[in-house]
Amino acid sequence: MSVNRSLITPTANPLLEQALREKLQRRSETTGSLGELEPLAVRLGLVQNTLKPRFRAPQLVLFASDHGLAVDGVGMPGSASTAKLVARLLSSQLPVSVFARIQGLELSVVDCGIAEPVAPHARLLARKIAHGTRSSRAAMAMSLDQAHAAIRAGMEIADSLPGNAIACAGVGVGAHESAALVLSRLSDTPLQDFLLSGPAMPPEDLNHLVNVLSGAQGRHKDAADPVEVLACFGGFEMAMMVGVMLVAGSKRNLVIADGMTACAALMVASRIAPAVTDYCVYCRSHNHNGLDRALSLFQATALLELGMESTDGTGATLAWPLVRSAAALLTEVAEGEDPGPSQPAEIAPNSRAGSLG
Repeated sequence: MSVNRSLITPTANPLLEQALREKLQRRSETTGSLGELEPLAVRLGLVQNTLKPRFRAPQLVLFASDHGLAVDGVGMPGSASTAKLVARLLSSQLPVSVFARIQGLELSVVDCGIAEPVAPHARLLARKIAHGTRSSRAAMAMSLDQAHAAIRAGMEIADSLPGNAIACAGVGVGAHESAALVLSRLSDTPLQDFLLSGPAMPPEDLNHLVNVLSGAQGRHKDAADPVEVLACFGGFEMAMMVGVMLVAGSKRNLVIADGMTACAALMVASRIAPAVTDYCVYCRSHNHNGLDRALSLFQATALLELGMESTDGTGATLAWPLVRSAAALLTEVAEGEDPGPSQPAEIAPNSRAGSLG
């Protein structure tokens, strides 16, 4: 499969959108308005190209990798290693694992490039490209061949998973900082905008991050192509998410992006296939101000704002009932009449978007 071209179809469909809005208007005449659930329901109908969106076998996939930037003192001081975090995820010692189970999300963790050994597990997918990336201050974080290999691995994962909805998040020491570098370069946004966690962040911590990451920016100042930027600054987990998002969009599957690393992956994917963002909704598991800036690049807000400081992916598990409820507005709420068609009468069903080739 190639990342140089894409068969992702934009979801824009004026006749279907009008029919979706009219259907919701008929609902609201008897049930009252349901606020932000209604535009979400319209988006889901457009994603699936139907008046009756339904979900099956939803997936939560957490992509884990280590980053060479960690040797420069980035990442949360005292935080667990990536390998230990993954072990806790797989043994249900973290809320995201428990929430996924009770919400009916099938959890998988992908070893994209964890530096330490990780014990085999039924929910662990071993797709290691290397034992972590290199420091982008000293060299490209990964070679172009490695970046393409990771994207292809993500495409294969998305092609093999069941269902028509996938929530994506990245974990790993240095992942946030790596994502900030990618987002800054591809959006031409000041790096500091993605690093400032909030007003309480000590200035010395921000200055340290800016100094370290500015060195990486300077080393790769000419990188502009999206995959080259990914290779210079990104992580294996980010590259695999790019592949997942491209295939999910080509199959008209919903993508739920949770966190800074997922936003960086989506930015790369959108430079390859702009329509991929049509298939995305957004979640957050952190209050980090940098994530506000990342979401604004997509003119998006998170489905829920709960003030959490938790593992990326947690927000997606808690937002999933909202997604299901929005779909149910169109599919399950009875109108007291014939269930009706899946498509407006004025248009024939569009052919399903093809796969990436």
